[in-house]
Amino acid sequence: MITNIGLAQMDITFGNPSENKKRVQQWVKKAMEAGCDTVVFPELWTTGYDLTRIGEIADEEAQDISDFLSELAARHSIHIVGGSIAKKTKEGISNTLLVFDNKGNMIKQYDKLHLFKLMDEHHYLLPGKEDGSFTLMDTEMAGMICYDIRFPEWFRKHAIGGAKVVFVVAQWPAERITHWKTLLLARAIENQCFVIACNRAGSDPNNEFGGNSLIISPWGEIIAEGTREEELIVSDIDLNEVEEVRKKIPIFQDRRPEFY
Repeated sequence: MITNIGLAQMDITFGNPSENKKRVQQWVKKAMEAGCDTVVFPELWTTGYDLTRIGEIADEEAQDISDFLSELAARHSIHIVGGSIAKKTKEGISNTLLVFDNKGNMIKQYDKLHLFKLMDEHHYLLPGKEDGSFTLMDTEMAGMICYDIRFPEWFRKHAIGGAKVVFVVAQWPAERITHWKTLLLARAIENQCFVIACNRAGSDPNNEFGGNSLIISPWGEIIAEGTREEELIVSDIDLNEVEEVRKKIPIFQDRRPEFY
């Protein structure tokens, strides 16, 4: 099955959810005009890394943003991998990925498992406790958030579970963009899956972000790549390619986990 993916490599207005919602509406429109079946947004797109104010600007139970993305998905008949947002609950605040199908149904919430201490996430956010697996377009997929990609065992868990596509949403700094590309390529090759990774562009008061969003095939080939600027990166992918690659080099059959 062939599907068309759009990565909304957007800049984010620091600490301003209402302005960022307007931006997302514009990016969904661009994705529709480009013929995309699915559009992907970056990490913490509602607030950016305005963590010192995150208690004030986080979305209560993710309700407002869930309603907003659900309506957009249903109105435009487009799947939305809605990046991640700051979700406030009674327990605290999580960095939460939201996924909606093209009828507006929420099909996944995933809380970032690995918190990034270099950006003080552990002082303000709660770590997740569940995996990122979900089914979209009758295909097993998974979602991960930024720092998660430095943990190959987390990626492998999802691939063993059947994920053929792994979405990654991020605010990855420009100074470590070589790590971003290298890690994503490795994760695609070693798990023989599509890796669809949307990073933000622009800057905040403390960081420059690297863009370079990527769509990578199960062979580890870069199908599409962004620059450092705001842009929509678009490409078709053939979901059947995953099984072809896994049959050719059967790494999952050849694993010997009893020795790992």
